[in-house]
Amino acid sequence: MKFTCDQQILSKALNTVSKAVTSKTTIPILKGILLEAKNNQLTLSASDLDISIDKKINITVEEEGATVVSAKLFSDIIRKLPSGDVEIIKENDNINIKCNASKFVIVGQPADEFPNIGEINTENKIYFEKDILKEMIKKTSFSASIDESKGIITGVLIEIEEDSLNMIALDGFRMAITREMVKNNESKKIIISARILNEINKIISETEEENELYMILDEKKAVFLLNDTVIVLRLLEGEFIKYKDIIPKEHEIDVIVNRIDFLDSIERASLLAKDGKNNLIVLSIYNEKLIITSSSEEGNVKEEILINNCENELEIGFNSKYVLDVLKVIDDEEIKLEFNTSITPCLIKPIEGDSYEYLVLPVRISSNN
Repeated sequence: MKFTCDQQILSKALNTVSKAVTSKTTIPILKGILLEAKNNQLTLSASDLDISIDKKINITVEEEGATVVSAKLFSDIIRKLPSGDVEIIKENDNINIKCNASKFVIVGQPADEFPNIGEINTENKIYFEKDILKEMIKKTSFSASIDESKGIITGVLIEIEEDSLNMIALDGFRMAITREMVKNNESKKIIISARILNEINKIISETEEENELYMILDEKKAVFLLNDTVIVLRLLEGEFIKYKDIIPKEHEIDVIVNRIDFLDSIERASLLAKDGKNNLIVLSIYNEKLIITSSSEEGNVKEEILINNCENELEIGFNSKYVLDVLKVIDDEEIKLEFNTSITPCLIKPIEGDSYEYLVLPVRISSNN
C-alpha cells in the first residue's frame, strides 16, 4: 500500500472516525482505525461494535492496500505534522509516514481482522435536514439517563410517523419531547443510545457540506448517510416507557414567563443551591409574581419576575439543574409553565403549538428549607 494525501484533510477525517473508537474495549483491533486505499480514495473505518463510522477522502494511490493503525498514535502523528502532502507506505507490518522532513515508522495490524460493517440496503431512505436533526438531538438527549444500569432509558425514543418525527428522552426526574413536521413513507419506532446520538450530532456539526442526510432503518441497526460519511449504529432493544401516560392531561395554573429572565434568575438563585439538597430552588407564585428563592448555610437569595394574569398561588421546589438544562436548549422568547400542585410535575411548553414539551418533577420542600 502506498498513497499520498493532504495532511489537513486526513487529520479532519481521522477526527470524525475516531468518535467510534473506545479505549475501554478488551479487543485490541477495535483500538485501531482501518485504512483502505483503492481507486484514488482512502476509506477510514472505526468501530466499537455499538457505532461504526466510515469516511472517504480523495487521495493519490500508487499501490492499493489496507492496514489497521493505532487510532490514537496515528491521529496524534498526523495532527502534529506540518501542512502539506503526507506519504504513507506499508512495508510488511510497518507503516512509514513521511511529510516534509518528518518521518515516522509505526506498527500496523492485519486489515482482515477488522469488523466489517456489511451490506447496506439503501432502498428505504428517510430524508432529514441536517440542522433540524441537530436541533432535535440537542433538545432531547440531555434528558436521557447516564446510568448504564438503567437500560432502555439511556436511549432516545425516535418515533417516525407519516407526517412527523418525534424524539423523547427521560431519566426518571425529567422528560424531554421534541416534534418536527417531516414527511415519511412508513411509521416506525426505534431507540438509539443518547451517547451515540451526541456523537452523531458532533459529526453532523463538523460537516460543512450540504444540509441533508439520510437514515436507513434495519431490524437491529440504523444507518446515517452524510455525504462521504457512513455511520452505522446498534439500536437499543426493549420497550420504551409509555411516555404519553406521564404527561398531565390538565393543569390548574399556567404562567407565561420571559425565558431569559427566568433563566438568569434561576442561575443566580442556584449559586446558593447545594448538591446535598438536590440543588433546591423554590418557586412561589403569588400576587402576579414568580418569586425564586434558595438558601444554604452561606446565605439566601430572592429573585422576582412579573408574570401574566395569574391569580393562583403555589409554592413548589425543583432541582435547579433540571430546569436550567431545559431553558438553555429552548430558543423562544417567552414560554409557558403549567402546574397543578406542589407535588406534581411542571410542564414547560411553547406558548403556541407543541414543538416541544419538557416535564420536570418537583422536589419536596421540607419545613427546614
